[in-house]
Amino acid sequence: MRASVEKEGGAGAAGERAARAYRFADLSGYSFRERLLIRAADLAFYLVIGLAGRTARFRVEGREHWEAAHAGGPPIMAFWHDQIFLTTYYFRRRGIVVMTSQSFDGEYIARFIQRFGYGAARGSSTRGGVGALVEMARLVRAGRPAGFTADGPRGPRHAAKPGPLLLAKKTGRPVLPFAVNAEKFWTLPSWDRLQIPRPFTRATVRVAPPISVPPDADDRALEQKREELQRALDAVSGDS
Repeated sequence: MRASVEKEGGAGAAGERAARAYRFADLSGYSFRERLLIRAADLAFYLVIGLAGRTARFRVEGREHWEAAHAGGPPIMAFWHDQIFLTTYYFRRRGIVVMTSQSFDGEYIARFIQRFGYGAARGSSTRGGVGALVEMARLVRAGRPAGFTADGPRGPRHAAKPGPLLLAKKTGRPVLPFAVNAEKFWTLPSWDRLQIPRPFTRATVRVAPPISVPPDADDRALEQKREELQRALDAVSGDS
């Protein structure tokens, strides 16, 4: 009886944890001005991304890699930060969980991606990115796909970091590198040269073969996998 109650309690906690990732966070810790700015930025990005996405014309290359990565469960998706606009729109409403920082910028980003059906893993306030990675691992094991900007959140631009590979090691799910390449876009003078797709642009979603990471991978093996991820993202983005 006690074991049954504990099991039900654990299932309930896991369900609440998953639901929390898809809900707006409480903004009471921010000033009135900050709350207004967060809400304004949230809505502005939601509207701009929605407009760009609704008018874009997508085609997909590498569907076989997509299907292979989803065999047995959800993958860990990885892409470059500068392609976040059309990526957010194209993969909307799939329950993908992404990592966001516990900061002013992280909060409005979390809110507009949640409007598109994504989950936000923030982790604990004391453990920062490590806590968010642990939270993402729990959600992936519970059947949620994960998404990573492989060079985020601050760069260097188009330099793959080990985050998605560490999550793959923890969960046993493969990393799926991909790119969403718009033909016509404006470029912002930001660290990532963020692409703002022009209305009615064509865009190609290119998917690379999935990358598996053994659970016993050491630092050397992880670096080899990071280099493999770098090459794959360069190739689908046209950087190689």
